Amino acid sequence: MNHDVLNWLNLADKFAADGDPKGMRACAQELWNMNAESMDGAAVMAEAALYSGDHEEAESLVGEILRKKPNHLRGRLVKAGLAAVSFRLDEELPLLEEIIAEADRKRQALDPGDAYYHTLTRLLRKARGWMADACYLAARPEDAAHQLKELSALCDEPQEAAGAYSKFLFMRNYREQSVRESRREAERYEALLGETPYSHDQRPRLPEKKLRIGYLSPDFRQHAVAYFLAPLLRQFDGSRFMVFCYSTGKPDAVTKRLRSGMVTWRDLRGRSPRTAARLIAEDKIDILVDLSGHTQESGLPVLAYKPAPVQLCGIGYMNTTGLKAVDYFLSDSVCLPVGDLAESGFTERILRLPHTHFCYAPMAVREMPSAGAEAPCLRNGYTTFGSFNHFAKVTDETLLLWRGILDQVPDSRLVIKGKVCSIPSGQEIVRKRLSRLSFDLSRVEFRPYSPDYLEQYRDIDIALDTMPYNGGLTTCEALYMGVPVISLRGRSHGARFGASILTNAGVRELVAENDINYVRRAVQLGNAPELIGAYHSGLRANLLRSPLMDAEGYMRELEAGYRRIWQNFCTI
Repeated sequence: MNHDVLNWLNLADKFAADGDPKGMRACAQELWNMNAESMDGAAVMAEAALYSGDHEEAESLVGEILRKKPNHLRGRLVKAGLAAVSFRLDEELPLLEEIIAEADRKRQALDPGDAYYHTLTRLLRKARGWMADACYLAARPEDAAHQLKELSALCDEPQEAAGAYSKFLFMRNYREQSVRESRREAERYEALLGETPYSHDQRPRLPEKKLRIGYLSPDFRQHAVAYFLAPLLRQFDGSRFMVFCYSTGKPDAVTKRLRSGMVTWRDLRGRSPRTAARLIAEDKIDILVDLSGHTQESGLPVLAYKPAPVQLCGIGYMNTTGLKAVDYFLSDSVCLPVGDLAESGFTERILRLPHTHFCYAPMAVREMPSAGAEAPCLRNGYTTFGSFNHFAKVTDETLLLWRGILDQVPDSRLVIKGKVCSIPSGQEIVRKRLSRLSFDLSRVEFRPYSPDYLEQYRDIDIALDTMPYNGGLTTCEALYMGVPVISLRGRSHGARFGASILTNAGVRELVAENDINYVRRAVQLGNAPELIGAYHSGLRANLLRSPLMDAEGYMRELEAGYRRIWQNFCTI
C-alpha cells in the first residue's frame, strides 16, 4: 500500500482514538484527493460519520464502497459498526468474524516493521473490541473473553492493554473456571500495569486511632452497586471513623441521594490513575476500599500505586483482583467458609464477615413499588417461573435444569426478561438455543428490558437463579418484590452469592446444594400454590427484618473488620 496513504490512514486512526471525527474527515479528504477510486477516503469518511451519529451518511458511503470494492476491509468494518448501533447481531457477528480472520491472516504475513502491519493492528483492535461487545450481548461470554484477551495483546499502551485484560477477567466469571486457573490469569494483570506502589514504612502505627476510610468507585450513581452503598455512607460510627468517597463516574440523581454531609467527597473524573492515587495519599487514608474490581471503569489501576497502607476490594466484584497491592477481599461465611478450597484462588487475604458482606438498601437509590398482593399462580391456575438476569449468565447446563423444572410442573411457564430480548436478532438467538435444547417454546415468554421491571415481578411466582454467576441485585429485588428465588450453592465466592443472600434473608430452604436438588426444590415449590402465596405475602416483611437489610448491624460487623485489619497492619 502507498506510504502516503498509510500515513493518512494512521493519522485518521489516531483521530478516531481521540474521538475527533472532524480530524478523520480531513484525513478522508486527503485520501480522496490522492486516489478517489481506492475507496480508502470514503471508508474513513464513513467511519467518521458512524462515530458522529450520522448513520444515514455512513450507510450511503458504505453502500458505494462495497458496490465498487466488495472486499474493502475498512468498509466492511464500518458496515459491522452500523449493524452494531442498530443491534443487528445476526449481521454484525458473522461480518466481524470474517474481518478478524482476514485482518489477522494478512497481519501475520507482514513484518512488524511494515507500516501496513500497524494499520491492520489498529483495525483488528476495533474489530475485536466490537466483537467482544456483540458476543456479550448475544450471551456468548466465553467468546467475548477470548476477544478481550486477544485485544489486550494487540494494545501498544500498557494502560490500554491492562484495561482490555481487566475486562477479560470480568467476562471469565460468567463460566465455570478452576480455582488455580482463575488465580493464575488474574495475577498476570499486575505485570501489565507495571506500577511501583507507594511505601508506607514510615506511617505511624496507632492501633486505636480514628480511622480514615476511603471508598473508590465509578458507581456512586444509577448502577447495581449503588443499592449496597448507603450503609457505608450513612450508618458508620463517626466517633471512630472518617469517610471519604472518591468518585470516578459521572454524577446523577442517585449521586445526590447518596451524598451525605458527614462524608468528604472527591470527584476524580478525568484524573489519571497516578494523579488519583496521589490525591488519595494526600488525604492520608488508612484503609482504601475499591468497590468495582475488574468491572467497567475499574479503580484497580489506582490501587496498584497503593495510596493507602491497607487496601480492600469488595461488594462490586466477585473474584480476586490479582494485585499484590490489594491486601484483603471482603466476603462472608457463606460465600467463603473458613478453610474452603475457593479461598486459595485469591491473592488477597479474606476479610470474612459473620453474616452478609453487603447490605441491601434500595430506598436510598429509588422509590420502591409495593409488592404483589397475590401470587400469580393463584389467579392464573399455573406457575410462572422467571429470570430477569443478564442472559449471558445463563449456561446451557442451567437451561437444561430449567427445562427439567418445566417438564415436572404441569402447565408451567418461563419468563426470560433482559436486554437480549429487546432486539429481534437477540430474541432469535435465545429461541435457537432453547430449540436446540428441546424446549417447548410455547411455554416460554421473552420480555424486553423495561424501566418497570420491578413491577413485572408481580407476574412471576418463582425466580430461578443463574450459575455459576449468580444474581446479586437481581435476587435482592426479586425477594423484595415478594418472589422466592431458587439458587444453587456453587464452588466459588461468586457462585455462592445467591446462597449468601437467601441465607441472610432468612429463606435458607431455597438454597440447593446440587443440580438434582435445584430442580427438586423448584418443582416442589412450583407444585405448591399455597406455599408460593405465603412467600409472596410475607417475604418483604421478613426481608426488612433480616441481616440482609440490617444496615446498623452490618456496619458494626464491617467496622469491626476494618479495626481488625488495621491492627494487623500495626503489628507487622
